[in-house]
Amino acid sequence: MSASSLKPEPFRIEPIFSPRIWGSRSLAPLFPEKTNLAEPLGEAWLTGVDCKITSGPFAGKTLGTAWHKMPVEWRGSRFAKPCDLPLLVKFIFPKDKLSIQVHPDDAFASQHEKAAGGRGKTEMWYAVSAEPGAQVLIGLKPGVDKQKFIAALEAHTIEELFVAHPVRTGDTFFLPAGTPHTIGPGMILCEVQQYSDLTYRVYDYGRVDADGKPRDLHIDKAIRVMDFQSKQNFMTKRLPLEREGMDLAMDDGGGSLLAACKYFTAAKWDISRAQKRFSAEGDPTFSLFVFLSGVGQLVWKEGSSTYAAGECWFLPAELEEFSAVPSRPTSIVEACVPDVRLLRKELKHEGFADDSLSQTIFP
Repeated sequence: MSASSLKPEPFRIEPIFSPRIWGSRSLAPLFPEKTNLAEPLGEAWLTGVDCKITSGPFAGKTLGTAWHKMPVEWRGSRFAKPCDLPLLVKFIFPKDKLSIQVHPDDAFASQHEKAAGGRGKTEMWYAVSAEPGAQVLIGLKPGVDKQKFIAALEAHTIEELFVAHPVRTGDTFFLPAGTPHTIGPGMILCEVQQYSDLTYRVYDYGRVDADGKPRDLHIDKAIRVMDFQSKQNFMTKRLPLEREGMDLAMDDGGGSLLAACKYFTAAKWDISRAQKRFSAEGDPTFSLFVFLSGVGQLVWKEGSSTYAAGECWFLPAELEEFSAVPSRPTSIVEACVPDVRLLRKELKHEGFADDSLSQTIFP
């Protein structure tokens, strides 16, 4: 059967687990089989190009290979021309602080990081869980300039320049490229981002790797891309949704838009009973379902499959019918690449004010 004749159907993607010096030796409850680990794991890449597909007509292939072989009905008309996979979704499991770091934007990456893909990294975090006292450092305090930043690096007082944000379960943070940041311990995050692994490490708390060597720092590049002037409130404001631009209608009405920008949209759905089927409308695009909790069945016109917490499913753009039938209450983060202008217009039409939208939908 040729790729062009394949009927769109959902498929599950197997994660890839990445060791990290700051990671955890238990990834429960999302991955209960990953406990008492011999080495700390920090990330589960859910949509890495090397992740294997476990179901459907592309089973056994890597996601990167399948992406390039998919007909336009699977990827969506916005991705009709050959292109790389645009979204990376992952879980982060910090047991210690990550390095203080920053990511470049597209303009800098396209000029200076062509070998690494040439794409910048804008990202968002959704707190799947958070222990008391958990926090992230995002953005610099007012008045911090390049000179003060370098002086604090030399004095090992760099954390004092950052704005600390307490993290509670359900919080969402949006980080445009150029935002210095770090993640603390005591939480599990679901990250949605541009498909890029460009990170400029600024400060690493004097840690050494398994060979006893300090990890590389990228201070010069970090200073060049860092936004010292940002006044953004990095915690987003949820917008309640009954039907969102990703074409999902929920009986429960338990939906909310977490964050949106030109690179991605992320919404959260909390469902407890069988959901209405839906049909793609307008300019459909593929979407990713990341299950945070629950078990149940996914049902489509040509088949069905069980789902469980920790899984990531790819939903083709022109999937004719689709429903989720939970046997236990289920929480889902859905990610896609939106027409953000259309999304903003639709939400304004539904009565959301500009000041609310500006805390959730970003340029």
